[in-house]
Amino acid sequence: MKQSVVLLLLSACGIVHAQKQPTVHSHWQYYGGDAGGMRYSDLKQVNDKNVGKLKTAWTYRTGELDTYKNSKIIEKAAFEATPVLIDNVLFFSTPTSRVIAVDASTGKEKWTFDPGINLNADYSEVTSRGVSVWIPPADMGNVPKRIFIATLDGRLIALSAANGSPIISFGRNGTVNLREGFNKEWSITSPPAIVGNTVVIGSSMGDNQRIDYPRGTVRGFDARSGKLLWSWDPVPDDSSRAAWKTWENNSAAVTGAANAWAVISADAARNLVFIPTSSPAPDYYGGQRKGDNLYSNAIVALQASTGKMIWHYQVVHHDLWDYDIAAQPVLFSVQQQGKSIPAVAVGTKMGHIFVLNRETGVPLFPVEERTVPVSDIAGEATAQTQPFPVLPEPVGLQRISVADAWGLTPIEKEESVQRISKYRNEGIFTPPSQQGTLVTPGNAGGIHWGGMCYDVKKQLLITNINRLAAIVRLIPREKIQQFEKEDASILRSETGRQQGTPYIMKRDYPFKKTTTGLLMQTSPPWGTLLAIDMKTGVKKWEVPLGYMLDPVLHPEAPQWGSLNFGGAIATAGNLVFVAATLDNRFRAFHTDTGQQLWETELPAGGQATPMTYAIKGKQYIVIAAGGHGKLGTKQGDYLVAYALE
Repeated sequence: MKQSVVLLLLSACGIVHAQKQPTVHSHWQYYGGDAGGMRYSDLKQVNDKNVGKLKTAWTYRTGELDTYKNSKIIEKAAFEATPVLIDNVLFFSTPTSRVIAVDASTGKEKWTFDPGINLNADYSEVTSRGVSVWIPPADMGNVPKRIFIATLDGRLIALSAANGSPIISFGRNGTVNLREGFNKEWSITSPPAIVGNTVVIGSSMGDNQRIDYPRGTVRGFDARSGKLLWSWDPVPDDSSRAAWKTWENNSAAVTGAANAWAVISADAARNLVFIPTSSPAPDYYGGQRKGDNLYSNAIVALQASTGKMIWHYQVVHHDLWDYDIAAQPVLFSVQQQGKSIPAVAVGTKMGHIFVLNRETGVPLFPVEERTVPVSDIAGEATAQTQPFPVLPEPVGLQRISVADAWGLTPIEKEESVQRISKYRNEGIFTPPSQQGTLVTPGNAGGIHWGGMCYDVKKQLLITNINRLAAIVRLIPREKIQQFEKEDASILRSETGRQQGTPYIMKRDYPFKKTTTGLLMQTSPPWGTLLAIDMKTGVKKWEVPLGYMLDPVLHPEAPQWGSLNFGGAIATAGNLVFVAATLDNRFRAFHTDTGQQLWETELPAGGQATPMTYAIKGKQYIVIAAGGHGKLGTKQGDYLVAYALE
């Protein structure tokens, strides 16, 4: 959905003011606080004046670490869940898709449910970011509230909120098998979206090992019976669909993925769900899927009750960089030229933020199609242009040079110079190459799955980001053993087999693993927290987030920031709460300035998004602290609540 740059510039000339927002309640009923993912609370008992007095109110241990400590999944396990609150009870999930209910004021366990997934199966990711709640409409009578969990092994399960027992009238004895008719690789890591009586679910699958993955079908199920109501494929299945022509040589028939693994947002009043899609398979070579590849790498608005597509907006054409839309879309309202406009903000790994009309998909700030570098890989055909938002300006790492090489010593800096200078490097959207390409930002850079939050009163869009490049190399399949033998770094790099294509992908990052942690080879900061004023689209402040090196040995470390995974929340107390960093700390920042006001050490890594609520006038801030196997943060099984003494 491309718009004239002139028209977009004209539309952006009006001053942008926030429309009166819908009521933001003091509870946390959805993963993102509200169904639109604002992650904002109007609570202010804990505020910028007293946040320094926060103390641990209670701690609950799931026992999860013992569950998988002797299994093969521990190296991938990540406790990334955000609880939801209903009737003074917190409901959340563990990395192995167990569901737990605890008293929100004491942390005392009420019930647990274990779906019994195979702990020795080969999952691409081992996490579950949360559960969803269905509250039956009043005209249905005495029907109990339901908790929905979508599991790692591809099941959608309905549980009684009261006691955790399966609802036997849903599906087959409480379960819908999402893999039936699809593929054994079908997995779910995010909570479903619920609009009315419809449960909307995407999927999560590794998509860089072969070309013929199944399509990332999004489906809607009846919340009462489990009956399939509709399905929608991001990869067109026949020539009657308009997107078919964006896959040259009928390649849509043999290519899959483009799945929606991130959190889906919902607008119940408009009967819409907003689907963030990912890269088609495989991630780094598109010679057998030439064209723009709609509806991959797009935000797609579907009618929640029918699955009918209302509009789409693609943020990357013909993705060759694993630039999935990883963050939950954020729904809020703005005014332009005196008109109130419902908006959806889409944060991306590229650091590009697209602010679109929620009803039409038309950008509310200017977007330009700009020429980008061309591939030198035989058989590849890069998109000639890519969409670049003019406002908000891109955030995070967009380009690096040898001037950005970094090290603690002159020798280490020279090593960084040598490493950076050997790769193809033309800034963002430089395509993968045989010599190796420095991809800026990398697949874990920019705005990751931790996503964004929106302060309703201050009209600020707030997000934490990674400033991380990647090194991607395509090696002819018949030469892989030779290359690995000649270059030990290639042997150690992450491998994407990309079966069905002429090339194997090797991926690495510009850092060194040392006995004291990661030694980055690009200049800091490596992780930041920032705020964008949505009245103007201009960044208001940006500060380093966390640290990765010992600040006792390196006093400058807090100014260097940390790689981070997990999101932030904003409250009416002028506070932004975020953990996410590799230093296992939980912090609060002033919403107006980004000044850090409070921090505490967590019992394990806090690679999750916090939430907040009030019980009998007392405000709690809760976060999961269980670490992240792939990142190497301290693992655990803690849910920790903080409150004023």
